[in-house]
Amino acid sequence: MALNRIYLDWNATAPLGARARAAMLDALRLPGNASSVHGEGRAARAAVDKARRQVAALVGSDPAHVIFTSGATEAANHVLTPDFLMGRAPLTAGHLYVSAIEHPAIREGGRFDQGRLSQVPVSRDGVVDLAALEALLGGHDRSSGLPIVAVMLVNNETGIVQPIAEAAAIVHAHGGLIVVDAVQAVGRIPVDINTLDADFLILSSHKIGGPKGAGALVSCGEALMPKPLIRGGGQEKGHRSGTENFHAIVGFGAAAEAALDNLGQRSSALATLRDQLEQGMHQAAPDVIIHGADVNRVCNTSFFTLPGLKSETGQIAFDLEGIALSAGSACSSGKVGESHVLTAMGHDPKLGALRISLGADTTSEDIAQALAAFAKIAARRKPAGEAA
Repeated sequence: MALNRIYLDWNATAPLGARARAAMLDALRLPGNASSVHGEGRAARAAVDKARRQVAALVGSDPAHVIFTSGATEAANHVLTPDFLMGRAPLTAGHLYVSAIEHPAIREGGRFDQGRLSQVPVSRDGVVDLAALEALLGGHDRSSGLPIVAVMLVNNETGIVQPIAEAAAIVHAHGGLIVVDAVQAVGRIPVDINTLDADFLILSSHKIGGPKGAGALVSCGEALMPKPLIRGGGQEKGHRSGTENFHAIVGFGAAAEAALDNLGQRSSALATLRDQLEQGMHQAAPDVIIHGADVNRVCNTSFFTLPGLKSETGQIAFDLEGIALSAGSACSSGKVGESHVLTAMGHDPKLGALRISLGADTTSEDIAQALAAFAKIAARRKPAGEAA
């Protein structure tokens, strides 16, 4: 009898949503280039403009401040640069400070060389250390240029929500800029660029039920902007040249609109399922470790360690039981390695951890099947200290 496959890896990518799919199918009927001035081009431009308004609404931004990119990685490489423009005047960023739990797209430092890159530690609970951030910025060499700080709003592995507004206050007091990866936050918690006091937000389409191949860099204004990463025909007001990925952008916009619908009700339902999952895991394996359980997390994410079970072994075992989950970030071409997030939190990364992330289609029946698989796998693991 074939297994009923259960998808519990929504933080890696969300299935394409019905509203995004319908919008993309409609867009496929439009032949024009959004940069063309004829009627077909104007129709395509109108669809892109609508998507820009939809994405802006997702984060409380002005549509004029949304730059479409090929995804979050490109947006990160665009904004993490020493070279900015204040109007037409060049402005230098001298050093980049990134939290130790950032996604690899941020941790690599964008266009900064490694000599101008420092990490901001986090607590054992996975929350950025604001006192350490204050100390680092206090020692910043102002003659090198302004500091840039990158702190994600929600960690992709643990689901822990970071104190962005507090971090932004520290950064701005030191004359710096703060870049916020909001990829895992939108659609799960309310996100407003002004409330966060962020200078830039990074977004990704496929994390919220849109298509892969679209993302956005959202700025708080237009006075201070990074120099373009991709130059050419001047699309996106010169900030990101290249013919727009029209159909993906339209799908992104529709997914952004859907992500706002009934956000509170949907998040509450997912939190109930997540709590049901974690209670069941504790019953089946009392020694299970839920990382970040004592701090603020988003509703859909559970990052856990089963002592005696390696992450790659656990991921394969769950897959054989019909459960798709992750061993952390799905960003390394299928590789399963030690979690830098666990290391940053002061845990032994060799313990390994698995991530279950829920989404709009997850049901209580899915949780029951996942728990049955968990109990089976937990029962046959090696004793703690032995190799799995």
